[in-house]
Amino acid sequence: MSAHDGRLRATLVGLSAILMWATLGLFGAGSGNVPPFLLNALCFGLSGTLAVLWLIIRGKLRLLRQPLKVWAFGTLGLFGFHFFYFTAIRNAPPVDANLINYTWPLLIVVFSAFLPGERLRLHHVIGTILGLGGAALLITGGEGLSLDGGSALGYGAAVTSSLFWSSYSVLSRRLGNVPTEAVAGFCLMTALLSALCHVFLEQTVWPDGTTEWLSVAGLGLFPVGLAFFTWDIGVKRGDIQVLGAAAYSAPLLSTLLLILFGFGAFTLSIVLACIAITVGAVIAAKDMIFGKSARSKAAVKV
Repeated sequence: MSAHDGRLRATLVGLSAILMWATLGLFGAGSGNVPPFLLNALCFGLSGTLAVLWLIIRGKLRLLRQPLKVWAFGTLGLFGFHFFYFTAIRNAPPVDANLINYTWPLLIVVFSAFLPGERLRLHHVIGTILGLGGAALLITGGEGLSLDGGSALGYGAAVTSSLFWSSYSVLSRRLGNVPTEAVAGFCLMTALLSALCHVFLEQTVWPDGTTEWLSVAGLGLFPVGLAFFTWDIGVKRGDIQVLGAAAYSAPLLSTLLLILFGFGAFTLSIVLACIAITVGAVIAAKDMIFGKSARSKAAVKV
C-alpha cells in the first residue's frame, strides 16, 4: 500500500468517528434523565471494559503498558474535554456553550500547521470557516447568541473544553508510536474519574427501562466507544485538516437523525446549515477528493 493510499484509508477510518458522533443526540435523548457524569462513567466503563476484553482475547493486553506521560495525556484528553464541557453547559446558556465548544474543529485545522509534514492551505481554512458558520446557524437556529454577562465561568469552560479536544487530537500525531489499543486504558480512567465526579457533584438517577438502558449501551458502543479508537487512527495517520473540517458535519447529521426519529422538524436554518457544511467539507477535502485525478493527468502529460 502506498503512503497516499494509507493516508486516505486512515482518513476514512477517522471519518467513521464523525458518523458515530452524529448519533450522540439520538442516543442521548433516549437515555432519559441520567446525569452527565454518571452517563459518562457508564459509557466509558462499557467501552473500556469491552476493549480490554478484546485485547485479552487477542493476546495484546501488553499494549496497555505505556509510560505514565502517555496515560496522563490520553486520560486528560478524554476526561478533560468532557469535564469542561459539562461545566460549560451547567454554567452558561447551552446554545452559547455548545457553539463556543464547537470551535474545536477549527482549532484542529489551525493547530495542525505546527505538525511536521503538514501544511495549512487556504482551502482548508475556507472550508473549515464555512463549516463553523453552518454549525453556528444550526446550533443557534439563526437567532444569534445571548452572551450572558453572568456566565463567564461557563464560557471559560467551553473555551477550555474546545482547547482540550483540539490539542488532544493534534498532539496525538506526536504520539504516533503509541498503539490505538491504548485508548482502552484512557476510556477506563475516564470512567473512573467521571464516577468520582458523579459521587461529589450529582444526584444519582439510573436509566429507567429497556429503551434507556439500550440507549446508554448504544452510546458506550459507538459515539462514546469505538469512535475514539477510529478517531485516534485518523488523527495519527490520516489527513487531519480534512477530519477537522468534516467534524462540522456531526451536529448536522445528529440533527437530521433527531428529525428522522420525530424529535424535531426541518427549518430554513437547517437547510442553509446543510449547504454551508457540505460545501465547506468539499472545499477542505479538495486535495483528497480531486488529488488523485490531478496526479493522473500530470502523469499522462509527462
